[in-house]
Amino acid sequence: MAGLPKTFSHLGSLRRRFETLLAGARKMSSPAEALTHRPSRLQEIANFGANPGNLRMLAYVPDRLPHTPALVVALHGCTQTADGYDHGTGWSTLAGRLGFVVIYPEQQASNNPHNCFSWFLPGDTARERGEALSIREMVERAIVNFGVDRTRVFVTGLSAGGAMASVMLATYPEVFAGGAIIAGLPYGCASSVEEAFEAMFQERAASARALGDRVRNASRHQGPWPKISVWHGSADPLVKPSNAEDIVRQWANVHGLSGGPSHEEIVNGHIRRIWKDASGNTIIEVVSITGMTHGVPLATGKGDESCGALGPFFLNVGIASTNHIARFWGLDIEAKAWSSAARKASPAIGASSREIQVITSSGRASLEPTVAHVESNETHSRRRRLDANAVIAAAFKAAGLSPPENTKQQPGTVLPGPIIEAALKAAGLVRR
Repeated sequence: MAGLPKTFSHLGSLRRRFETLLAGARKMSSPAEALTHRPSRLQEIANFGANPGNLRMLAYVPDRLPHTPALVVALHGCTQTADGYDHGTGWSTLAGRLGFVVIYPEQQASNNPHNCFSWFLPGDTARERGEALSIREMVERAIVNFGVDRTRVFVTGLSAGGAMASVMLATYPEVFAGGAIIAGLPYGCASSVEEAFEAMFQERAASARALGDRVRNASRHQGPWPKISVWHGSADPLVKPSNAEDIVRQWANVHGLSGGPSHEEIVNGHIRRIWKDASGNTIIEVVSITGMTHGVPLATGKGDESCGALGPFFLNVGIASTNHIARFWGLDIEAKAWSSAARKASPAIGASSREIQVITSSGRASLEPTVAHVESNETHSRRRRLDANAVIAAAFKAAGLSPPENTKQQPGTVLPGPIIEAALKAAGLVRR
């Protein structure tokens, strides 16, 4: 009993330090963009299954998807919401571009006053229990609802969400092909609030074998194991950067990789180290963001690499972690394969359930892969409003010909199918 006051005093000191650092990290971030009037892109899915962790499930499903899309589970950090995390990271924007589904588990204030996932509580971090089971149930519902490819399920998160991603990778390794942990912690480093704060603020001395055993003991899985991407700022005051090294050591041991990295390089001014297996496949990467505090690394602007939006814990450091992680998982390769398959499909004029080639004003063909059951009304209406004369003129121009006089009709006229098809054939844009 004599030690209880000292314990409570220590815990109170750690909690105050956490709240001070959390508030400081928010102030050091860019001002938040106004989200109040921004329509959410996410839909809530209620009654998704067993929910012992009392979490919410939100999802983003693009209008156009391949037959069996990939799935990304995105876990927000403390003080954040699913919608805010989506806006900051840009995962839904990338999902719409590449064609995959994203689900966003969301913590509730009734579980944690700071909206942190309970990545340190035994009742929430064990297989078939608590928040871990709730998230697993969300994954299963998404797989069934949206026809997800079970071999391409991934999980990522920031801070407490990153630590919860570690939990999911350890407790359900057979479910996930890969994970990305941003400013997070290794699995099993804490089992109480006090230990959680200490793991965040202090460097630990656990051996690689001990770290690996925590993952191996979390399930009966014998492999293969998920590939891991780790991101951390070198100036993070909230979660010690040494945690990133512990995550790497944990998963290198699980994968049976010893020694230092196989390769080291500079990417956009930041150090990236990778570990490869005996077959030369990259299994683990860690990107250390020079001078970054606590948050998600972004590259904002108008280029192809820009992704996400600045705000508290979303930091412009010249490298877009969302894009990079998607490439690390191979989501861009899958998207290219999908697009290539769509281009090889036989186009059919007016067939809404097939791949349709539409002539742009520049005379070039742009491919719009569409599937009847997911096509939006907006997309369908846009096709119906397509100016037939513009189609004909662009097609003949692309072929180096002049459109015949009998095709010059009033704007908005719907021309007969054979005339349109002849024009497209003349341009070499459909098969003869």
